[in-house]
Amino acid sequence: MSIATRESIVTRKSTTVATRWPRIDVGLTARYVALTALAIIYAMPFIWMVSLSLKPDTDLNQIPPSLFPSHLTFVNYPHALLQPMLYFPRFFLNTFEYVGLSVVGEIIVSSVVAYGFARIPFKGSNFLFAIVLSTMMLPNQVTLIPQYLLFKQFGWLDSLKPLIIPSWFGVAFYIFLLRQFFMTLPRELDDAAYIDGASHLDILFRILLPLSIPALITCVALSVVARWNDFFGPLIYVNSINKTVLAVALTFFNIPAQPSPQNLLMAASVVTALPVILLFLFLQDYFVQGVTMTGLKEG
Repeated sequence: MSIATRESIVTRKSTTVATRWPRIDVGLTARYVALTALAIIYAMPFIWMVSLSLKPDTDLNQIPPSLFPSHLTFVNYPHALLQPMLYFPRFFLNTFEYVGLSVVGEIIVSSVVAYGFARIPFKGSNFLFAIVLSTMMLPNQVTLIPQYLLFKQFGWLDSLKPLIIPSWFGVAFYIFLLRQFFMTLPRELDDAAYIDGASHLDILFRILLPLSIPALITCVALSVVARWNDFFGPLIYVNSINKTVLAVALTFFNIPAQPSPQNLLMAASVVTALPVILLFLFLQDYFVQGVTMTGLKEG
């Protein structure tokens, strides 16, 4: 057998071994293992909540507690959500009204203000923009008492008006986020629209906003989560049970005089948290893109 033939056989054997035993990237594998472990740790509270919501009453005092219920008790969900004094469909409607009207107001007004700072040059714009940003450092507790007295004079207490109407004055963070995104878009688009006779509102709603979908979805997602989980505002301004929202309604399960079983509380908590989780799962790509692209160009 010639030397060339032997080398060819050795080469084929080496290729076969390499195909059977691919090289493992130790660093990449370690990262995936670490990320998987962290994902399980972060998901455990939700997994435990779902498990507890499906447990029968006999499993609640089990020691040591078991992650899996002895048998699935789906009847906990209608028992938790359709109680005569805690009718959760009513709370869902109140929450959707609060979240929907608030998010629409925040996005529309914040977009208009952000457009003014990004596209309309005027004297003192940077100073006013700095004042807008400075409001983010002001805690809500500082303005709570003045706002409460003001809304009391307006006769808005025990309604959703103190929660919805202030949203129609914009949010500083969303103004900042949209303004930074608008500044990454070429001004030639504005100039071409001006030549065609477009107004500022035409440019904003027909040109800039359709190009700013990632930033808009980011603002919408953050706004929905913030309003959906808002507990402090509804607790202060809303007194009637039939006008309250989900975040406050969950506390009714822990009334000291008549506490409810923990499986009913967890069932209501799962249903309450599910819309926000699904929203983030569907919009996570836009969310990441919107956050990363806002810093491409400094204002």
